[in-house]
Amino acid sequence: LEVGAGEGVLTERLADVARHVHVIEIDRGLEPGLTEVMALPNVDLIWADAVKFDLSSLDPAPTAMVANLPYSVATPVILNTAFELPSIRSWNVMVQKEIGDRLRAEPGNKTYGAPSVLLQLTGEVRQVRKVSRTVFKPQPRVDSAIIRIDRTGPGPDKPTRRLVRAGFAHRRKAMARSIDMTIPGSLQMVRDALEQAGIDQQVRAEALSPGQFAELSAMIDLSAHA
Repeated sequence: LEVGAGEGVLTERLADVARHVHVIEIDRGLEPGLTEVMALPNVDLIWADAVKFDLSSLDPAPTAMVANLPYSVATPVILNTAFELPSIRSWNVMVQKEIGDRLRAEPGNKTYGAPSVLLQLTGEVRQVRKVSRTVFKPQPRVDSAIIRIDRTGPGPDKPTRRLVRAGFAHRRKAMARSIDMTIPGSLQMVRDALEQAGIDQQVRAEALSPGQFAELSAMIDLSAHA
């Protein structure tokens, strides 16, 4: 799977080594320059918004993602593929360096947030290399990085995703309070789970590891709370 065809340079390389390549591109203005790519027998070029596209409809199901991702949608695209495409075992993607730092951040880091937790519950995230802004024409204002993600499990289920996002929704609040502000009526349930897990009830979300979030999710049932 490739998201963002550009001029098709990477697509052609992928077509040489992959049995089938799905490419999702939103910009129809690129179509004239992609005629050769569109003619390749093992390339399926889909004109769509990757953030909104039904990824589960891809056939055959992709087993890897390699892409120079459009930076404005990099995080939701990576997370959507992680949750909606269990067939994907690895990702090699170029993103804005700050996004890569955020996705692999550890607890206590100021960039550690819901995307960090959710992706790290899916796989091992590491930076392969930095990419200087000077190699691009025109030159952007930010540096880039290639990150690799190797899947280690199915990833967080929907209740866990909801819990994590609610926990970080109000970063300056205690996690239990942040969740209750997002999911009213859940305060005591979350505090009880924290106590049972041996965690300070006033802890902030940024202090908890992905594993602790998964543990708490197994102890908390938010299904009764809209």
